[in-house]
Amino acid sequence: MSEHPYIYSIDGVTPAVVDPTAYVHPTAVLIGDVIVGAGCYVGPHASLRGDFGRVEMRAGSNIQDSCVMHSFPGQDAIIEEDGHVGHGAVLHGCLVGRNAMVGMNAVIMDGAEIGECAIVAAMAFVKANLKIPARSLVMGMPARVVRQITEQELQWKTEGTQVYQQLTRRCLATLRPVAPLTEPEPDRKRLQPAAIEPLYKLK
Repeated sequence: MSEHPYIYSIDGVTPAVVDPTAYVHPTAVLIGDVIVGAGCYVGPHASLRGDFGRVEMRAGSNIQDSCVMHSFPGQDAIIEEDGHVGHGAVLHGCLVGRNAMVGMNAVIMDGAEIGECAIVAAMAFVKANLKIPARSLVMGMPARVVRQITEQELQWKTEGTQVYQQLTRRCLATLRPVAPLTEPEPDRKRLQPAAIEPLYKLK
């Protein structure tokens, strides 16, 4: 990965562990002990602060726009393989399990563990040390398990994460800074939509 304007070392620890197949947006901030694994996506204005404890994203995971990952001293914040973290979420000293999803603007507190293939709803507040079982749907403030997720929901989550893994490859291949146009060109090109619908449309 080439030099990045918002990657900082602290106390001699550099977040040099960014896999070459990962994409980190130029406005994202990585400080200190941060590890970004293969095929990961780090969105615009995300903040991964490894200045107290390690911040780790494992293969195929994503953390989207304006998210924050941080910890108390000596604690780690980890997103396991294929973990999916929606816009504006805050992860503090917690574990997001393999193929789990954290919805937009959710907050996951220290010591909490989100089980494999679980889904945390948007705006949920998961209190410290709460252990969420695998394949659970979690909602509320404070969050509680409301039921097991369905096969349809699990498939939707998995496909959504694959869309972000594809976005990683698209960004590496084609995302470039450009000057804006002053007006739309005739027959303006549209992006080809991914083959996935919002979950509410599948109900």
